[in-house]
Amino acid sequence: MKTATELWSDGTRRWLVVARDPERTDHLIDTNEYAMATATEVLITDPGGFEIFPAVFAAMTTAVDAQRIAHIFASHQDPDVISSLALWLRFNPRITCHLSWLWESFVPHFGGDATTFRALPDEGAAIVVGGTPLVAVPAHYLHSSGNFHLYDPAARLLFSGDVGAALLPEGAGLFVDDFDRHIRHAEGFHRRWMGSNEARRDWCERAAAMPIDLLCPQHGAIYRGQDVGRFINWFGELDVGLGHLRRAARAA
Repeated sequence: MKTATELWSDGTRRWLVVARDPERTDHLIDTNEYAMATATEVLITDPGGFEIFPAVFAAMTTAVDAQRIAHIFASHQDPDVISSLALWLRFNPRITCHLSWLWESFVPHFGGDATTFRALPDEGAAIVVGGTPLVAVPAHYLHSSGNFHLYDPAARLLFSGDVGAALLPEGAGLFVDDFDRHIRHAEGFHRRWMGSNEARRDWCERAAAMPIDLLCPQHGAIYRGQDVGRFINWFGELDVGLGHLRRAARAA
């Protein structure tokens, strides 16, 4: 059963996470969903797949006013990210879905129409939720060719989609508590799913320049404090993508 946990608050708005589900079926990848709640509007990041909508919706609505869910941020087009869209729109047809322009004619296969989507340009854009400015940060080819992360400068929180993700064993905590042990569960995922070393370097340069207290991936545990910098440095040195596969094949 999924539950909502508060990550950050300044008294006027909050960030929440609906974390991994120990009761999910084994054939589904586990996911984290995050929400930023203001007095007037709520934004949900990567709200998940069709099959887990009941669990995500139930957990979210214990913590936020469901009538205020007005925005969805989709980091990319994958079904575990956004295939529940039609169900969210059934609850509120006026929800705005923010995503890369590249997927503006693909994601509507999950639901919505021309009024649903706000297409983000490749260089990113501001997203204002209940008067609070957030920033869609380019993360293209990590792993999707049209990919964004979401940054809150005031909360110093970066929703990082698949970057930082780890496929963790049962019983793992909400936060990374032993970086060296944790990162072993992230290495294979990043080597295969991240598209190129050039894209990796570009993202690491961006992330290193941003003050980040919480790095919040869609899968696995949340990085906080010094572990944020440790992750960026680790990822900055990792060989990924097609080049890694070719070098591994030659070495075999």
